[in-house]
Amino acid sequence: MLKYGLAAVFAGLLTVTGPASAQTVGDWVLGNYQGAGYWFPGVAEKVGGGKITIRYDDGDRETVGLDKVRPYDWMIGMRVECNYKGSGDWYAGKIASLAGEKIGIAYDDGDKETTKTGRCRTQ
Repeated sequence: MLKYGLAAVFAGLLTVTGPASAQTVGDWVLGNYQGAGYWFPGVAEKVGGGKITIRYDDGDRETVGLDKVRPYDWMIGMRVECNYKGSGDWYAGKIASLAGEKIGIAYDDGDKETTKTGRCRTQ
């Protein structure tokens, strides 16, 4: 019985970490913008034919295959990198608060900032 319970949990984890379940315009997703290896938050603008158009929180847009996006899973305590004060330099920290596109960051070096999600990314 335990064997089947663990299998169900594992299958559930695969569902959460697999391709985005975004099937509807308006769903929040994480996209690997231009395949750069970082995941940025955005909203599905168009979904169809195995493709999704993402309007990233920083205003950029991109159309990619559905297998190139993840579900939006950011939450308080999660590690991210953010473009500190929009200066172009990315620093690691943890999400301290999250309300829509407004995000509070507690940086590893002790600095804190409230910024927009469009200035943050995950690996």
